[in-house]
Amino acid sequence: MKALTSHGAGDIRFEDYADPTCNADTDLIVKMKTCGICGSDLHIYHGAQFTGDTGFCVGHEAIGEVAEVGHGVHKFKAGDQVMLSAAVGCGSCVSCMSGHINRCENNQMGCYGLGHNLEGCQAEGIRVPMGDFNVRHIPEGITDDQALMLTDNLPTAYLGCLNAEIAPGKTVAVVGLGPIGLMAVELALVMGAAQVYALDLVPERRARAEALGATALDPATAKAQITELTKGRMLDCAVEAVGSDVTIRAAIDLVGAQGTVSVIGVNQSMDFKFPMGLAFIKGLTFRISACSVQCHWDELVSLIQSGRLHPENVITHRMGLSEGSEAYRLFDTKEDGALKMVMSV
Repeated sequence: MKALTSHGAGDIRFEDYADPTCNADTDLIVKMKTCGICGSDLHIYHGAQFTGDTGFCVGHEAIGEVAEVGHGVHKFKAGDQVMLSAAVGCGSCVSCMSGHINRCENNQMGCYGLGHNLEGCQAEGIRVPMGDFNVRHIPEGITDDQALMLTDNLPTAYLGCLNAEIAPGKTVAVVGLGPIGLMAVELALVMGAAQVYALDLVPERRARAEALGATALDPATAKAQITELTKGRMLDCAVEAVGSDVTIRAAIDLVGAQGTVSVIGVNQSMDFKFPMGLAFIKGLTFRISACSVQCHWDELVSLIQSGRLHPENVITHRMGLSEGSEAYRLFDTKEDGALKMVMSV
């Protein structure tokens, strides 16, 4: 088969790769239909290593058709149209069965595309461990584009909003308006936020947030503006969707007394200086977490089916898998309005 592989900073290759096989009776194989590039994939593109591997297949967002099932798979058959969860669990412990794979009692939580242990989804074929648990039939009324957003981006944005304790009447900042940040803006409004302030360096992304109903602010002046608008009270909560030291600190600065900050951007810094004194004075609640995608599928599917969420609107580019190297470059540089890159075979 063909796949996109990582060979170091800026080096994504479209090349021949070994076909996936069922390593266990509970595995299944999915023929990829469309896959996406996630903001967290850029860490690998910039040279970060999570496992020390190189030459592995990248990516963790995909939908497709079941091509093969192991003897221990009972819920799926060849030909089924499915969406994958970006992260996988054992599917058999109490925590996984309740959807919370980040508490997997067998320590089997993993993510596609970080190394050779679990090859990525930006490939013509994908091996899914514990197939009965880690994929789902694409529900009725959900388009392929919406299903692809349900594999990671939308559940992560939803987790960010839940962890920020967004509720009717609250004031919210969303810091970073990539696909997940924009989905967080939409979700915050659906969850009843009275006011959502949206921050990003890119004017076009701020305009997208305004179109959703947010008040867009330039990060350079946002703190001063919010201080003035709230007469110094600042905001109830913030969702940080970038993962940089600067944006995490900005989120902390924008909330007021008893405020809540939710970080869903991936941060690999070993030098971030958490402002403990400021957090103490504010009585700050600070949460950071990876997403258990399976935990949120039911609520989000219902919101999409009812027409209240439109996660597919973040898609800006559709390219072939063979154009993967260029897709990564565009996504990284934000050229041509690049926001969400979707690739197909």
